[in-house]
Amino acid sequence: MRFGVLGPLAVWTAGGAEVRVPEVKVRALLADLLAHEGRPVSADRLAFDLWGDEPPGNPVNTLQTKVSQLRRALEAAEPGGRELVAHGPAGYSVRVDASTVDLLRFRELVAAGRFGEALALWRGEPLAEFADAPFLAAVTARWTEERLAALEEFAEAGAVDLADEVARHPLRERLRGLHMRALYRAGRQVEALESYAELRRLLADEQGLAPGPELAALHHAILNHDPALGPAAGGPRTNLPAPVTDLVGRDDAVDGVRGLLGRSRLVTLTGPGGVGKTSLAVEVARRAAVGDGVWLVELAGVGRDEQVAHAVADVLGVREDAPGGFAGGRSDDLVDRLVEALRGREVLLVLDNCERLVEPVAALVSRLLRAVPGLRVLTTSQEPLGLAFEVVWAVPPLDVDAAVALFAARAAAAAPGFAVTPDNTQAVEAICRRLDGLPLAVELAATRVRGLGVTALLDRLDDRFRLLATGHRDAPARQRTLRAMIDWSWDLLGDAERTVLRRLSVHVDGCALDAAEAVCAGGAVAADEVADVLAGLVNRSLVVAPDHRGEPRFRLLESVADYGRERLREAGEFDEVRRRHAEFHLALAERADRELRTAGQLRWLRRLDADTANLRAAHDVLEPAGAARLARALTWYWFLRGRLREGLRLMTSPDPVTAAWRAGFGVLVGEPVDPAAAAGTAEIADPLDRARARWFLGYVLSTVGDMPSAEELTDRALEAFEELGDEWGVASAHSDRVSQALARGRLDRSWASARRSSELFTRLGERWGQLKASFGLGVLAQLAGDLARAEAVHREGLRVAEELESWPEVSYKLSWLGRVALATGDYAKARDLHERARRAAAEHGFAPGEVYAETGLALGARREGRLDEAEAHWTRLLDWHRRVGFEAGATLVLAELGFVAELRGDAARALEVQSRGLALARQVGDPRAVALALEGVAGAKALAGDAAEAARLLGAAAAARESVGVPLPAAERGDVDRITSAARAVLGADGFAAAFDAGHAEGVDVRVAEPVRREGEPA
Repeated sequence: MRFGVLGPLAVWTAGGAEVRVPEVKVRALLADLLAHEGRPVSADRLAFDLWGDEPPGNPVNTLQTKVSQLRRALEAAEPGGRELVAHGPAGYSVRVDASTVDLLRFRELVAAGRFGEALALWRGEPLAEFADAPFLAAVTARWTEERLAALEEFAEAGAVDLADEVARHPLRERLRGLHMRALYRAGRQVEALESYAELRRLLADEQGLAPGPELAALHHAILNHDPALGPAAGGPRTNLPAPVTDLVGRDDAVDGVRGLLGRSRLVTLTGPGGVGKTSLAVEVARRAAVGDGVWLVELAGVGRDEQVAHAVADVLGVREDAPGGFAGGRSDDLVDRLVEALRGREVLLVLDNCERLVEPVAALVSRLLRAVPGLRVLTTSQEPLGLAFEVVWAVPPLDVDAAVALFAARAAAAAPGFAVTPDNTQAVEAICRRLDGLPLAVELAATRVRGLGVTALLDRLDDRFRLLATGHRDAPARQRTLRAMIDWSWDLLGDAERTVLRRLSVHVDGCALDAAEAVCAGGAVAADEVADVLAGLVNRSLVVAPDHRGEPRFRLLESVADYGRERLREAGEFDEVRRRHAEFHLALAERADRELRTAGQLRWLRRLDADTANLRAAHDVLEPAGAARLARALTWYWFLRGRLREGLRLMTSPDPVTAAWRAGFGVLVGEPVDPAAAAGTAEIADPLDRARARWFLGYVLSTVGDMPSAEELTDRALEAFEELGDEWGVASAHSDRVSQALARGRLDRSWASARRSSELFTRLGERWGQLKASFGLGVLAQLAGDLARAEAVHREGLRVAEELESWPEVSYKLSWLGRVALATGDYAKARDLHERARRAAAEHGFAPGEVYAETGLALGARREGRLDEAEAHWTRLLDWHRRVGFEAGATLVLAELGFVAELRGDAARALEVQSRGLALARQVGDPRAVALALEGVAGAKALAGDAAEAARLLGAAAAARESVGVPLPAAERGDVDRITSAARAVLGADGFAAAFDAGHAEGVDVRVAEPVRREGEPA
C-alpha cells in the first residue's frame, strides 16, 4: 500500500490501483496520521483535530469507529492493509517508510541529489482538500518550504522554468534571483531587470524592506553584463525558426509538455506522421527559459548512425578541426567534445524526427544527459527512444473543434473569403473526422477548398491519396502529400511489420487481439508472433491501442487503413484476407450467440458492440449461405440492443428460422403480424431453433396483446425446452406466462411462473433474463398493492437494463416506474417517466414500447383532468391496435375513451364505447378486463339516470375481480368511487346495497342491455 500527501490525499495498492477511502472524517483521520510521519498521535489529540470545539457525544468511541472504517477500507483494497493503522500506549499511528509515502521518498531523493525525480512526486498543494484544517497548516507549510528549497537546488544545477513558481512566491529572494539569472542568460535582460523592480516594489509596499545584498549584487551584475553570469546574451541563443502561422488547438499540449520538461530531462513526443510533433516541440522550445539557448537538430536527412553526433555538433558549433579535435577520429571522440562544449551550460536540445535513428540517438542522449547536468532534451519520434529516464508524451490528433479551426484558417489563406458557416459546418466537421484530426492531412485538404469547395472535397475523400497529392512547396518532401507522409513510416518497417499492418487494414473500427492473430497470420508471420509485431507497430505510432484498461483493441487511422488496403492489393492478398476476416467474424458471432444466454452476456454484448462494423463488413463479403448464418447468429444480439431495423434489413434469407424472427422483429417495429409466421415454425428442423422461434413469436404477440395466440406458442415452446433440458428457454417461457396467465385471471399461475423464471435466470446468471423476470415480480407486487416493493424491483430492473444497454427494456422499465408513480398520485413524476420511456423506444424503433409509454401518458392525462389530451392519446392508440390487427387487445383503450365521454357528460357516447369494450373483454376472457368494462358501463348508466343498473354492474365487476384474487387497489378506485357515490345518492344506502349484491351474485356473466345507438352514428 502506498500513500500520497504531496497533493490531494491519495492511497494506492501495491499494483497502482487507486483506493477509495470513504467519508470526509475518515480521510481527515488518515491525513492527520500521515502528517505525523509514522509517529503516534494520542486519541485526545486526534479527536480535537477532527471535531475541534464541537466534539460528538463520546469523541473517543466515535474516533474508534472512524479508525475501524479506515482499517476496513485499507483491508478491502489489499489484504493486510488494516495492519498499517497501529495502536499503542501513545496512541494511533500509520506504519510508513520511504517506499510507502511520497513525502519520505521525496526527502530520500533530495538527499541523493536527484532533484528532478523528487519534484516529480508533487501532484499539487500538499493535502489540498484539507487546506483549511488548522491541525495541518504548519505541517503543509513546512513541506512546501522543503519543496521550494529542493527546486532552488535543482535550478542551480540545471534548466528549470521558474516563472510560475516566482508568481506563486513573489517575495522569495533566492527563487527570484535564480529566475533573473535564467532570464538574463536567455537574452531577456529587460525582463530580468523588471523582475527585480517588481520585487523591490512588493517588499517596500508590504514590509517596508529592500532586497537583500545578494539580490542587489545580482541586479548590479545584470546591469553591467558581468561575464560571471555566463555567456553574453547578445549572441545567438537559438536556431529555432520564427513562427509564420499560429499553432492551432495545442495550448493544453504546450502547457503539458512544458510541465514535463520542468520535471524531467528527457521528454519524447510520439505519434503518427502528420500529427504535429515537430510543430508542438518547436512551440514548447520557443517558450522555454533556458540560460544557454535552445537548439533544434533536424535528423530527417541524416542517413547513417554515426552521423547523429555530427548533426548535433554542427548545430552547436562544435568544430571537428579544433585544436585537440577529432577530424577523422572515432565518434566517441566527438561525443566527448560535445560533453565538454555543453558542460556547465543550461541548454535545451530538440532532436526532431528520430524514428529512423532510434538506437544511435538513444545512445547519444543517454551519454550527454549523464555527463551534463544542465542539459535537457526534447525529441520527436514515431517511437520512443526506450531509455529508463525517458518520459513519453503521445501527441493526440486534434479534436473536431480544433481541427475545424485549423481547416478554416488554412482554407481562408488559400481561398480568401472562405469561412465556416452554418451551411458548411457539417461538411467541414466530416472532412476533419475522416482525416482523423491529423493536422498535416487537414492542412492539405484545406488547400483544395479553392478549387473544389467543401462538399466536393468531402465526396472525394474515398480517393484521398490522389486528392491530397499537392502540398506546400516549402514543406519537406515527406510532408508534401498524404502518401509521402505514410510512405515515410512504411519505409521504416520490416517485412513482418508490413505484412501485419496491411492485413490489419481489412478490419473496420479496430479489432481485438484474437481477430488480429486470425487474420494477420500466415506465410512468414506465425500466429503467436502477431502480438509482438502489433506491439512494435503501436510503439511506432502506426497502430492505435487507445484503451489500456481492458482487453486490447487495435485500430488504424483512416488514412493508414486506406494505405494498408492499397498495399494489400499490391501484394495480391486482398480477397484472401477479406475472406479470412469474414470467416473469423462469422465464427465469433456464432460463439457469441451461445454466450449471450449465459452469465458472460454483458462481456459478449460489449465485444459485439466493439465489432459491429467488422460484422457488417463480414456480412457483405460472405456468400449467401454464410451471410444467412451470420444474420441468424446476430439476431438475439440485435434484439437485446434494440437494433430491430438493422436486423430486418439483413434478415433476407428465406429459411424458416429467419422468417420467424423477421416476422417477430416486424411486429416490434409496428408492422402487422404475418399470419403464416407461427405455422411456418413447423418447418424448422432443429428442435432448439424451433422452440426458440416459437417462444420469440409468443413473446412478441404478448407485447401487442394477442394473448390467445401468444399463449399457444409459449406453451409449445415451454414443452420443447423442458424436453431439451434448456433452462434458459424454460425461464424465458415462464417469464411470458406471467402476463398471459394474468390475462386469463390466473393469478396463482402468474405468481408461480414469475418465481420459476426468476429462480432459473438467477441461477444461470443471465442479466437480460433476470431483468425480464423482474418485470413479472414488479407487476405482481403492484397488483398486490405493495407499491414500494414494485418500485424497488422496477428501479433495479432499470439499472440492469441501462447496464445492458437494452433500450427496449429501458423503455418498459421507465413505463412501469411511471405506472407506480400514477398509483401513488405523483402525476408530474409519472409524466416525466413515461415521456422518457417513449423517447427511448422511439429512438430505437421499438413500437410496443412507444405504445406502452403513450398508454401511461393517456392514463395520467385523464386522471389530471386533461380530457382532450387524454382522448388524443387514446385515439392514436386505438388506431395502432387496428393497424397491427389486434383491436381485440384494446379493451383498456375503449374503457378509457368511455370514461372521457362520461366525464364530459355524454352518456350515450360513453355507453356505446364502454359496451364495445365489454364485448372485446369477454372475447379476450380476462376477468379483470371484463370488470373494468363493467365499471365503465356502470358509469355511463349512472350518468344516464339508471342508478340501479349502475349499482348492479358495479357488484358484478367486484365479483369478477374477486374471482381472480385481485381486488381493485385503493389508488385506482377513483372511477368506481365516483360512480358508487352517484348511484348511492339516488338509491340510498340500502337500495344501492341491494342492487350491488344482486349484481355480485350474477358475477362476471352478468347481462347488460344493448345501448340505443344515436341516429347516423357509425357502428
